[in-house]
Amino acid sequence: MFTKFRAVFMALLLALTPAITTAQGTQVAFGGLKHDSTQPVEVSSDTLQINQEDGSAVFSGNVVVGQGTMRLSADRVVVVYSAGDGPRKISKMHATGNVVLVNGAEAAEAADAVYSIDSGNIVMTGNVILTQGQSALSSNKMVVDLNTGQATLEGRVKSILQTGGN
Repeated sequence: MFTKFRAVFMALLLALTPAITTAQGTQVAFGGLKHDSTQPVEVSSDTLQINQEDGSAVFSGNVVVGQGTMRLSADRVVVVYSAGDGPRKISKMHATGNVVLVNGAEAAEAADAVYSIDSGNIVMTGNVILTQGQSALSSNKMVVDLNTGQATLEGRVKSILQTGGN
């Protein structure tokens, strides 16, 4: 009887305090809404270098990239344009250094991020931290699917979930 009481007590105690969990892969909503990757991309920075040979542009220093409600900031962003005939469009963006991605009420930080425009995916790597209100998750990698508004965290996922109690 005492063992059963103790098990129930421990279960209630865990349910009423912030939970710390680990997993190999966790899927969460990101941004609370789907994102339209066909919207124009606005980039601002301290400097810009354009390479005509490989079709890239390097923005550096206080870089802020905006597309609709989504904002990405970093120390450096390399923009790669599609190859081929006709008008060139952005293929992907590679952000490095103090990368912060904000979409809706959620924010994520990482060392590195690659935004593939056509697929609508953002892959963040290197000490990823995702905050959603008072809850936080961390992992080695996070893949955000902007088409569905879902994010998948991989590689030693840790979470701190607020239960709403005092």
